[in-house]
Amino acid sequence: MPEETETEDRFAAFRNRRFLRYWLSRFAATFATQIVIVSVGWQIYDITRDPWDLGLIGLCQFAPALFLVLVTGAAADRFSRRRIMGLAVFAEGLGTLVLLLLTHRGLAAPWPIFQILILFGIARAFFGPASQSLVVNLVTREELPNAIAWNSSSWQIAAIVGPVVGGLLYGVSPMAAYGVGAVLFMAAGGLVTAIEAPAQRRFSEPTSVETLVAGFRFIWHEKIVLGAISLDLFAVLLGGAVALMPVYARDILDAGPFALGLLRAAPGIGALPMALFLAAHPIRNHAGAIMFIFVGLFGAFTMVFGLSTSIWVSVPALMLMGASDMISVYVRETLMQLWTPDDVRGRVNAVNMVFIGASNELGEFRAGGMARLIGAVPAVVLGGAATIGVALAWSRMFPELRRAQHLRGRH
Repeated sequence: MPEETETEDRFAAFRNRRFLRYWLSRFAATFATQIVIVSVGWQIYDITRDPWDLGLIGLCQFAPALFLVLVTGAAADRFSRRRIMGLAVFAEGLGTLVLLLLTHRGLAAPWPIFQILILFGIARAFFGPASQSLVVNLVTREELPNAIAWNSSSWQIAAIVGPVVGGLLYGVSPMAAYGVGAVLFMAAGGLVTAIEAPAQRRFSEPTSVETLVAGFRFIWHEKIVLGAISLDLFAVLLGGAVALMPVYARDILDAGPFALGLLRAAPGIGALPMALFLAAHPIRNHAGAIMFIFVGLFGAFTMVFGLSTSIWVSVPALMLMGASDMISVYVRETLMQLWTPDDVRGRVNAVNMVFIGASNELGEFRAGGMARLIGAVPAVVLGGAATIGVALAWSRMFPELRRAQHLRGRH
């Protein structure tokens, strides 16, 4: 458990009205995303019964972030981050309405859904760097660690409730699930447009290869940042099991859409208390070592989940996975935001979002592909073991990160 020396104001960031609107907007958008993704996963697996198609869900969302990384980061540094975030959320709302229409007309193949998911991926590619960079413009430097912890908690709360609600709504009707998702996306867009325009230091140099790759260059030279985000990349890439939850819910645990929602929510149920703890008790000592320990635990609990044939074991294992992952997220995001100058923050966050997307969406593709080759259980168990190996290897490759004591920036 992270060390602490004193308790801080748990709600410091929420006393900032601009951050409150931003937080509510992100929460609504993430909640909607969880509803849509759990519904899409169940709908596609209903149509094809092929885990490979579950992997393609992640690939469709990740590929745009990879191919647009130089554009999305530069846009977040050159234009209004608030407007980019709002436009991206509205685009996701429109995509959800198209899913609603397609479902109403009847679907016999998954390809139309994959096309809409690519649209989602493009919107998320712009949303990620803009939203991650915007929070720094809304709060003071003293409020930032508290704001990052609450940002993570908003995702976790939505990750807890969203899949359960999505499973329940899908059980009633797929159109009900997509309808609620569309409404939430539109509400999120309205909230972000209501934020008062913050001060933002924008880069004004002519666009060139050098300015476009500035994010990659910064991360490469800051070895602690490089170690933190690459550790998270490979740990979750290899250990992710989210894509295979429809297989576990239907075929291994012999359950239905509600159980799928519960499985999807379980990591968030475990991560939320950790996020709330970190909001009041930020990590003060041994930050790097704590990060490595909990990445290893993430891999160990992934193996427990992979071997489980009982929902009463699977859910607690997933909860402990989520709590362990929360530590890595907190350390990485705090390092990223405190160490990065504002005029390059969008480009750095664009690279970071590719790393996150690679670990999550590409990890889902990896899990789906391995499950097709060797089965779902071996795919998850081997992935968890590989995550433990990554934690051990990175602790030797990045000694600066392992020895890092405090989460302080240079800028």
